[in-house]
Amino acid sequence: MLVLGIESSCDETGVALVESRGAGLPTLRGQALHTQIDMHQAYGGVVPELASRDHIRRVLPLTEAVLRDTGARLSDLDVVAYTRGPGLAGALLVGAGVACALGAALGKPVLGVHHLEGHLLSPFLGSDPPQFPFIALLVSGGHTQLMEVGGVGRYTLLGETIDDAAGEAFDKSAKLMGLGYPGGPALSRLAGQGNPSAFKLPRPLLHSGDLDFSFAGLKTAVLTQAKKLGDELEARKADLAASTQAAIVEVLVRKSVAALDRTGLRRIVIAGGVGANTSLRAELNAACARRGATVHYPELEFCTDNGAMIAMAAAMRLQSGREQANFDYAFDVKPRWGLDSLAGAAGQ
Repeated sequence: MLVLGIESSCDETGVALVESRGAGLPTLRGQALHTQIDMHQAYGGVVPELASRDHIRRVLPLTEAVLRDTGARLSDLDVVAYTRGPGLAGALLVGAGVACALGAALGKPVLGVHHLEGHLLSPFLGSDPPQFPFIALLVSGGHTQLMEVGGVGRYTLLGETIDDAAGEAFDKSAKLMGLGYPGGPALSRLAGQGNPSAFKLPRPLLHSGDLDFSFAGLKTAVLTQAKKLGDELEARKADLAASTQAAIVEVLVRKSVAALDRTGLRRIVIAGGVGANTSLRAELNAACARRGATVHYPELEFCTDNGAMIAMAAAMRLQSGREQANFDYAFDVKPRWGLDSLAGAAGQ
């Protein structure tokens, strides 16, 4: 079974082809990706209308490139999958519209995929795929969630952010420091030159007793500290970046370890853009090693939004029997869509 996956939820256009044979893990045949970072840099963040227009320009050439590179033909496709949500409504509509039009033209079924499920299952694309069950820390864009994962489509929400997510804390703190867009990676690079103990910043909800997150207060503390520094900010920027990163990472690691302890599981998967952060990886690896737990990450190329994770999620859902592709080409999108709300998710 050949599954074409199209991702267009925000500022990356991704197309990929995944092949599923029997009961084995689906394999990636090829992918193509275009990022809009250069276009949005001038505005200091993603402009939804520009993002949608650029997806329109890119999605068909990327599809043609994937087919050309893999030697596959349109007629070889068995399913066309696309990101149904969550994300920017206009951007999602581009991928959904192209996928459903392509499916209708070919007479092939289509399948809308949850963007966060794509991230959650992205480690299965790598050389060290996890085994079920596991804890998943999803740190992607505006989402920070801890999930207990029993299998494909079997997700129980353990905790989530009640305001700003970890990625937003990175990006907004970076903007306060004048680091430009995309802020998270810029702050992480600068943090490598600073002292993470230079400033005492809050660790919100660290001792709350639950597995929820909150990073809005940290962002406010960074703003307050930046104002206090005044003219000294430029000289101390690396220290402030390092201290900010340390606060975010400590909360993520402590909550993740608490989730392992609470469930009794000894395997955790990190997925999403923040999962590429080297400090987070180092601290989590060390914490899990002390408890005899293992950590699985997606390959760096699969941490950001991409078509491969959408094609893989679709193939794994179809393979598991959790869902059937359909011939209903009257599509819709879900800009707000909780992962735990997937049919049959919790408690199965």
